Order: sequence, then C-alpha cells, then structure tokens
Amino acid sequence: MTQTSLARFDITADEITRVVTVFYAAVRKDPVLGEVFGNHVKNWPEHEQLIGAFWRNAILREGGYNGHPMREHLSRPDVKAEHFPIWLGLFHEVLRAELPETTARQWGALADRIGEGFRTGIINMRQPKGEPPKLF
Repeated sequence: MTQTSLARFDITADEITRVVTVFYAAVRKDPVLGEVFGNHVKNWPEHEQLIGAFWRNAILREGGYNGHPMREHLSRPDVKAEHFPIWLGLFHEVLRAELPETTARQWGALADRIGEGFRTGIINMRQPKGEPPKLF
C-alpha cells in the first residue's frame, strides 16, 4: 500500500475512489438523498471525481482539492440539517461493506466529524437573526 507519512490512516486512493463510487450509486437510490442530490448534481462522474479529491485531500493529504463544501451546502436551501444523519448512516454502510473494519471505523469517525460540522453550520447560518440559538 502506497501512502505518505502524512496520511491519517492506511488506505489507498483506489479504495477511496471505490467507496465514493459505491456510495453515490446508493445515494441515487435513496428516497430522501436521491432527490436532494438529483436537484443539484447534473454530472455524476464529475461530482464523484470532485468528492474523491476531497476525501484524498482529507485522508491522504494529497492536495488538489480547492472546493468550498460548507458554502456549497449552505447555498442549497433544500439541503437540510436532518439530511446529514441519513447521509452518514448510508456512508457508514458503504464503508463497512467496502473496507476492512479498522479502516471503515477510522474513515467513519472522520466523516462523522465533518458531517457534524456541516450540520451545525447549516443550523447556525440559517438561523433567523436576533432569535435565540437552537440547541439540538
């Protein structure tokens, strides 16, 4: 397995690509996420390539990803905080099916942290000004 010493855990770029591909095939079939993603993703191979670059950067620290995922999620009003637990549940299923247990657990923990950041960011940024914060 080839990786740099900066990698967060032991995984290859090909394994990341496979997980992303399998995950988005599952997303397209999901009754909730399929519709939300379908409203925005017009070129699935391009989207999967972008998200693969995101994960390779986050895990392998390759660089090469210059996106703004929080801004992308916030700019789509139909992406809601309650979608993130669904997304993470499906993602964990794919990780467990496609990767060794330890790798799936490590990537899952990273996805949970990132997903929770997106979920709380959406709640905070969409909260009406002057109202007390929603604590949940």
